[in-house]
This record gives sequence, C-alpha cells and structure tokens, in this order.
Amino acid sequence: MRFLMLNWRDPKNPLAGGAERVTLAYLAALVQRGHEAYWFTHAFAGAPAEEVVDGIHYIRAGGNGSSILKAIQWYRRQPRFDLVMDQHHGLAWFAPWWCRTNCVAYLHEVLGPIWNTFYPKPVATFGRWQDRWTHWLYRRVPFWTACESTRDGLQSHGVQNITLIRYGVLTRALPTLDVKPLTPPLRLAVVCRLAPNKRVNHCVQTLAVLRDRGLAARMTIVGGGESLPALQREVAELKLDDAVRFTGLLSEPDKDAILRESHLLLHTSVREGWGLNVIEANALGTPAVVYPVAGLRESTLHDQTGLVSEQETPASLADRIISLVGDDARYQRYRVGAWERAKTMHWDRILPLSSAWFEARARGEKAGPQVIP
Repeated sequence: MRFLMLNWRDPKNPLAGGAERVTLAYLAALVQRGHEAYWFTHAFAGAPAEEVVDGIHYIRAGGNGSSILKAIQWYRRQPRFDLVMDQHHGLAWFAPWWCRTNCVAYLHEVLGPIWNTFYPKPVATFGRWQDRWTHWLYRRVPFWTACESTRDGLQSHGVQNITLIRYGVLTRALPTLDVKPLTPPLRLAVVCRLAPNKRVNHCVQTLAVLRDRGLAARMTIVGGGESLPALQREVAELKLDDAVRFTGLLSEPDKDAILRESHLLLHTSVREGWGLNVIEANALGTPAVVYPVAGLRESTLHDQTGLVSEQETPASLADRIISLVGDDARYQRYRVGAWERAKTMHWDRILPLSSAWFEARARGEKAGPQVIP
C-alpha cells in the first residue's frame, strides 16, 4: 500500500518537536510492514527538495500560504495513494477535497489558547475562529488523536468520528526501579522545546516559590528554542543562577540520564496533545507534576502516576510538590504507578495496532470511534 502524510514539519526541521517524533514512528512502522510511505512537508533552508531516509520518502516544497498548492501540484503527478493523512497544525491541508482517495485527519491538540501565546489578539482571535470553522468543515472526515481532551474539543466543533491512538515512546522502562528517596535538595527536570506555549517560565517561578518556602531544590532545563534568552533573564532576576541549569538539546541517552536521576518532571504547557516526556520520565521511575490542561491531565493520572495542580499557577504547582515532601511512601507509590503504566506505552505495543488501523482505512473499510490500545 501507499501512504502519504501531510505535515508542515519533518524531523529535520529546526522547529520539529514531539509531533514529528510520533509521526515518524507511525510511518517507519508502515515501512517495516512492507508499505510505501511519503511525507510531504514545508521546505526550509539547507534541506533537499526530496530525499529518502530509512525508507520514508520526504518531499519538501512551499511554506505557509503556498504549501497546499505545492502539495496538490506534486500529488497530481504521483501514482494513486491508498491513504492520505492530513495532519493539522493550526492550518489544515484540505486534502479530502483534492486527494480523491481514502483520507483521515490527524490532530494533536485543539489549539485554542495556544494561538494567544504566539499572536496578538486580532490574529489569535481569527486563528481560534478558523479552528472551529475548519473542524466543522471536516466533521464527516475520520480523525485520530491521542487523548480525550482533544477528542472532546473536536466533538464540540462538530467532528463525528474520532479514534484515540495513544502516543508511544521509544524509552524502555527500567527493568527494576532504582532506589530514589524523596529527600532535599529536590531534583526537578523540565524537558521540552523552549517556546512561549510551553510556559517554562512558570517552572522557573515554581522553583522560586519552593525556595521562598524554605525547600531546597534545583532544576535542570533540557531543550532549545526562542524563549531561552527570556528564561535566562528571568532566572537571573529571581536570583536562581545557582539552582538552574540549561543544557540545551541533548542526545536521547543524556536526556534519559537526567530524567532518571530527577525526583520529578515539571510540565506547565498551555496544553498538549499528550505529553511524551511525561511517559518517558515515568519509564525511568520519575513521576510528573503538571498543570491541569488538555493532554497533561491524561498523561499524568492524578494521585496515581503523579500530581496535577489545582490551578495553572506556579504557587499551585509548588503546593503539590510541597505536599509530597516528608511522605516518601506516597512518592514511591507514584513512582511504581508511573513505571508500570509506562511499560504499556512502548511503541512495540502500540505500533502494530495503529498500523492495522491505518491499513484498514487504506482499504476503505469504515469504522466508528475506537480507543487504541
């Protein structure tokens, strides 16, 4: 079978993130099952217009405002695809109206307030409006996404057929949990792209609150992005230079080493499609403390695999962390719960099931909403 993924970024794009990691896993699995997989994406400086990497064909052309036309022009010169996957990142590709074959839509999160973190009010308001309009236009197109919050958001915009496919991780769960008592100084980790919608400054402010309340703690921030200079300034202003370390981008083994040694992962994003780094940390015996937002409240099960704050504020997040101090038995319970759950979320378990779902859609088989696995 022939599969085509439409996504405005690919793994080599400087702005690539978790969405591209997940997309790559899906297409790589289809290639391993003997299918042809193509990925049409935006062009960017230094990237070849076409290349094949590990069996996946990458085609790069156009950018914001032109990529849909470029995709249509390229597509019309190709043999028939069995399934086109129209991945939405704020803007859709409108493939159901030009691909003339089986088509599914793929959405990580309903952006909602994320628009406000990147654009001024008139543009952000238009972005939120066009989200609702686009989803309504796609209401009869089958969707897949990772979590209930995104599903509910799509349903509120009129989408009728949504399958949940949980994100997997490549991180292998530890064979046995390390001994890691919750004793100060607390070792806190933040792992994400340093972008406005991730609100990493809230993590920094949480550390300031903890120290103001007399709790010894330090933080390691892993990742790169446009928010780095502002974060460095805030760390200096809060006099936290001795307690915050910025590592930049790291290799997977180095990132995993930090997650493994940390007591807690913090995540304060505006919203997420799921929160891959939560499950990666869980696999290495580290629970998360997160904001009560779409995606994060599904990847972290409150009082089972970690903690979800009551409010989206650094003080509320600090309250949750402080509630654990002195209760090592509860902390170890969270570690075990997170670790056991992460064992069920490796790609080895999820990809065969998701690939079978893609193959059925490529054959034109109809199906209602499902949860995989």
